[in-house]
Amino acid sequence: MNKLLRISERNKFEVQELLPNDDCTNKLAVYFQNFSDQTRLKILSALSIKDLCVNDLSKILGINQTTISHQLKTLKDQDMVEYRREGKILIYRIKSQSINEIMMYALNVI
Repeated sequence: MNKLLRISERNKFEVQELLPNDDCTNKLAVYFQNFSDQTRLKILSALSIKDLCVNDLSKILGINQTTISHQLKTLKDQDMVEYRREGKILIYRIKSQSINEIMMYALNVI
């Protein structure tokens, strides 16, 4: 009943050895959740073009500043965006080029 159909026990163990552990798959799931939210995708898309402050993002995307700030905090907590201070204004940018590459890859697939 518990018998493998297409692979050997040895191959089963090879696959099991290479599978990411639960901690890793959990981190991946949380990371990719950022790409499943339309607002965060819009923010990441805008930031992939130009570094922007909350007010500018709000005006460009037509989304209120509170929502933008909340989503930026989520993206910052996930280490996807960073900011620099210019006086009282925080300027946000994508932290890694790989984020932009993931989005571009996905656009080419769909």
